[in-house]
Amino acid sequence: MAEKQNDIGVRVSGDALPYRENAFVITNHQSIADIMVSILLAWRCGRVGDMKFFVKDILKWLPGPGWGMYMLNCIFLKRNWANDKKDVLALFDKFKRNDIPMFLVSYVEGTRITPEKLARSQAFAEKRGLYVPQATMVPRTKGFCATIQGLGNHLDAVYDVTIGYQGDTIPSMLDCFLRKVKHVDIHVKRFAIADLPQTDEDLSAWLIQRYVEKDQMMVQYQDTGQFPGEEHFGPINAWHYLRAEDSPVRLQDRASKAERSSDQDTHPR
Repeated sequence: MAEKQNDIGVRVSGDALPYRENAFVITNHQSIADIMVSILLAWRCGRVGDMKFFVKDILKWLPGPGWGMYMLNCIFLKRNWANDKKDVLALFDKFKRNDIPMFLVSYVEGTRITPEKLARSQAFAEKRGLYVPQATMVPRTKGFCATIQGLGNHLDAVYDVTIGYQGDTIPSMLDCFLRKVKHVDIHVKRFAIADLPQTDEDLSAWLIQRYVEKDQMMVQYQDTGQFPGEEHFGPINAWHYLRAEDSPVRLQDRASKAERSSDQDTHPR
């Protein structure tokens, strides 16, 4: 619907992603539309049906979407680790015990960015002697570390995702359905779970470094309107509607098909 009905162009750059692996997705958070963009990426990975989100606890009482997230075993947080820890770790044990596939999305900044929240995050960074962000916020590391330690080898990889919207304003979900959003960019860096640090301290430093790089990329994006790297997925076609969770044709696959077709024309059997 987003890409065909609402005519939103999508460009995915960065690392080429394997199909249908268990991933922990960390991404910047600018708008409720980020949820839609996360779904666009998950569909390309064959994981829409396996999506789970870290969300505010109060949202589970929201009729419809909240109940759905509860049934999907999304992870509801009260923003107090002492209160959340028991339930979160029990859910992680359930995922591992039942070998539940997942595309687990976390907006590790903890909230959507606004000028006021950015100013508070910058003040926090200055006080702690951290890199002062310009286009993202300092990530919250405790939940990230608990997820990596709690899920362990049940995860195949961490996807470091950066979302960019072209234009001067950050769109709302309503803007997407009113066809005011013409293009979104998704940049992905894939990190195998086996390559991540082992201790909470090192994991925290690792995450903070990812967000230093993410912030610098977002600053550049605001100037150029494009993330670095080649595009990995082609546009959605109408026939994809009929093939649930099917991987779209990648650009390199399409090029290979064109080359094979050309070879057959030149060298008929």
